[in-house]
Amino acid sequence: MEDLKHVTLQVSERGVATLQIANGTSLNILDSDTIVEFTNTLRRLARRPEVRVLVLRGTGEKAFIGGANINELAKLNPETAVAFITRLHNLCEAVRDFPAPTIARLAGWCMGGGMEFAAACDIRIADDNANFAMPEVRIGIPSVIHANILPRLIGEGNTRWMLLTGASINAARAHEWGFVHEVVANGSLDDAVAHTVSEILECGPAAVRAQKALLRAWEDPSIERGLKHSIEVFGQCYAGSEPDAYMTRFFERKKQR
Repeated sequence: MEDLKHVTLQVSERGVATLQIANGTSLNILDSDTIVEFTNTLRRLARRPEVRVLVLRGTGEKAFIGGANINELAKLNPETAVAFITRLHNLCEAVRDFPAPTIARLAGWCMGGGMEFAAACDIRIADDNANFAMPEVRIGIPSVIHANILPRLIGEGNTRWMLLTGASINAARAHEWGFVHEVVANGSLDDAVAHTVSEILECGPAAVRAQKALLRAWEDPSIERGLKHSIEVFGQCYAGSEPDAYMTRFFERKKQR
């Protein structure tokens, strides 16, 4: 058993791996320590040939991933902002490059970096209490890195609406737009995930891994260019005053609740 502090990992005899955020935050918020451990665990797991499918989930039903830690974001400057977003980029790339199929189990809130991480997974299954948002512009920063994947999942127009308004959508709309593959009643999520896992296990392991590699190779090369450019833009945003002003406003509103 690995000595993990921020995530938990289980691998069944059938090769089903379950990686769960367990960092003690109610919304499974991503801070740097969690991001680094999450990324390293994914990379080690990717080297295990017996793994046939990977299920990714949060702790509890309140959130899959509620985004990045705003307390940490509020302290960034242009240099440390690039370092932070690079760490988050590496996490999303670790799941995007994972050699076996990845399934995001989406309960509750899936926001910001959490929605980008889910977008990097192969299959997304949600319960009907799930909600999705890219709210970065509401705290004075743009959505970057794997928000770049959203147009091919939900379309250009829907992506523009989400990223420019920061507003949320429910599970039904996320399914209508094509972000999630299946929406099930609250309480049926684990059964739905297990069914999809069983479908994958019926297939040839080598063939599935080969198919996953081909799907990755077929992706538009402009995605890679966009990922690299967005890291630079994120750092540049911290040279101005908006991140501080809007995050301060966020904290003040939170205190008043």
